Amino acid sequence: MTDFKKMAAPGVQKLSPYIPGKPISELERELGISNIIKLASNENPLGPSPLAMQAIKSEMNELALYPDGNGFVLKKALAEKHAIGMECITLGNGSNDVLVLLAEAFLTPELSAMYSQYSFAVYPIAIQAVGAQHQMIDATPWEADMPLGCDLPAMKAAINDKTRLIFIANPNNPTGSFLGKNELYEFIRSVPKDVIVVIDEAYLEYSPLNERVDSSQWLGEFENLVVTRTFSKAYGLAGFRVGYCLSNPDIANVLNRIRQPFNVNSLALAAATAAINDDAFLQQSMKVNNIGMKMLQNTCDKLKLRYVPSKGNFLLIDFAQDAMPIYHKMLSLGVITRPVANYGLPTCLRVTIGSETEMQRLTAVMEQACG
Repeated sequence: MTDFKKMAAPGVQKLSPYIPGKPISELERELGISNIIKLASNENPLGPSPLAMQAIKSEMNELALYPDGNGFVLKKALAEKHAIGMECITLGNGSNDVLVLLAEAFLTPELSAMYSQYSFAVYPIAIQAVGAQHQMIDATPWEADMPLGCDLPAMKAAINDKTRLIFIANPNNPTGSFLGKNELYEFIRSVPKDVIVVIDEAYLEYSPLNERVDSSQWLGEFENLVVTRTFSKAYGLAGFRVGYCLSNPDIANVLNRIRQPFNVNSLALAAATAAINDDAFLQQSMKVNNIGMKMLQNTCDKLKLRYVPSKGNFLLIDFAQDAMPIYHKMLSLGVITRPVANYGLPTCLRVTIGSETEMQRLTAVMEQACG
């Protein structure tokens, strides 16, 4: 038989498929149980914005037509929100799509890209798929002021003449760790101009307003800065897969040369355009997250479990033992969380913040699973 794996590009041969959080329907089939709650994929427990739902319904009669391939209306709304030109925006099928576009556009086997240990799995996947070299920088230790965080001094020291991209998530997934405004700004300022710094801000909206580090405000100062955002988290549109990046026009021009035609569908364009102006929904999402986060932290304190301080909508919890038996016990009790052994954290689970009712149930399940 033909070995198609050997026919694949060298970098692709070594890849393993991305493993998402277990769907509710899959657990129902496996265990035959119902009343399951999913706290595995950092989804918004409130669902989509009501304004987004209205926009989706109004767009339904146009499904026989291709979407606007340029996404004019959404880009116009984004340009107004960020006080930036439309030519600085690249739309993606989720921000994941934009991250891959950056690797495809700017990396070659002779070049390398840098990222922190325990950061989003898509960074190494995108780098390896194009055959580029990895520069994974060790994260800060558990004992640091910011546990399992991005070590910016180590990153700066590791930059060499082959480094072309640096991926930094702030806040970081799956750890929830975060960087302060001054330290991130000074790092970007110190990076050579021919190295593109990508700040992945998928979880930015969950940070308190007075602590939020919005690096898009620095785009006018740093031509090598790219900021990625998504509608999948706080805006509750994960199923629609719509995100974007902000950059100087020349980088956006390069990305749009390889961006797939119609990579954002018409319903997603309409939903995102409406959601971005639904400030009341966003504030409610933050409120629900704050309540749930405090509940989960209190549960961890009660069970004497350490965790990484988080500015996302999830908490990385260390069970100080192989976490898989606890994960499976919680599955049997109808609660889906996220194992992170594939990130090199076999004693941890990442737990999404749900509604107050879901968090009450999670508390009972964690106490039973850890007992």
